[in-house]
Amino acid sequence: MLDLVAVREGGTVADALAIALRTARHAESLGFTRYWLAEHHNMPGIASSATAVLVGHVAGGTQRIRVGSGGIMLPNHAPLVVAEAFGTLAELYPGRIDLGLGRAPGTDPLTMRALRRDRVETEDDFPRDVAELQQLLAPARPGQRLVAMPGAGTEVPIWLLGSSLFSARLAAERGLPYAFASHFAPRLLLPALEIYRSQFRPSEKLARPHVVIGVPLIAAPSDEEADYLASSTYQRVLGIVTGRRGRLQPPVEGFMAGLAPQERAAIADFLAMAVIGGPASVRAGLTRLAEATQADEFMLVSDVYDPALRLRSLDIAAAARQG
Repeated sequence: MLDLVAVREGGTVADALAIALRTARHAESLGFTRYWLAEHHNMPGIASSATAVLVGHVAGGTQRIRVGSGGIMLPNHAPLVVAEAFGTLAELYPGRIDLGLGRAPGTDPLTMRALRRDRVETEDDFPRDVAELQQLLAPARPGQRLVAMPGAGTEVPIWLLGSSLFSARLAAERGLPYAFASHFAPRLLLPALEIYRSQFRPSEKLARPHVVIGVPLIAAPSDEEADYLASSTYQRVLGIVTGRRGRLQPPVEGFMAGLAPQERAAIADFLAMAVIGGPASVRAGLTRLAEATQADEFMLVSDVYDPALRLRSLDIAAAARQG
């Protein structure tokens, strides 16, 4: 599961953080493999900006599930700082921490300047920063002058995240696992997976390609109720495409019917990989995605306004995959 730690209309940041931990515990009880948290900044409806802090909070409140970043936006951080933070997490929670890395800043230009001051990012920076981070998390070599402490020797698993073809090529070249952000940018999913798999070079970390895809998921006892609950996601997506981001809103009956055709089309494009419906529809949707992508894992994103109904949505999804 991927959690943006949505702040709900009428709720607080503290509420959002408590809901995230409760959701992680529920996902763990259902047998989910991972719980990732996404880095975003200067967005009124998202409380996951201090991603490493939240990874520690969720890992400390769970027992077995792997917890990680989906992802840390590497242009915002010096690799040494990331290595020390995730090295510390790996020492606190051995064998349970993942480090997903993204190439985008995850925010607007003003906030990006506030995070990294006047640094100008080039296309070469991300591969170089990934290589530096890999070196800092590897066992320190004799005479190595710059050592991440903690961090060196923890070998926290690094994943490359992307919504275009750039990170697919880099993940293939480095022999790293790859996660595609099809939960918000599905257009290049299949070309990216083809590039990653066809160009993959085995590494010490990974013998064969390993793919995770993001899947927006809203499940309910019936298709009609699921579509109603999904109107919270529709409102969030409309806010993104129109530049009017805000808090996660309660569902609205008939929301899509009240939109202009171009607005409905924009939401449909954004959510092209979404699985929304009752148990039978969810089972069929997840099966269809598995057959089309041959993904090794689904990373579910479930923006349901009512926290209890969000947990129910995960219950239905888990039952669908087991059945």
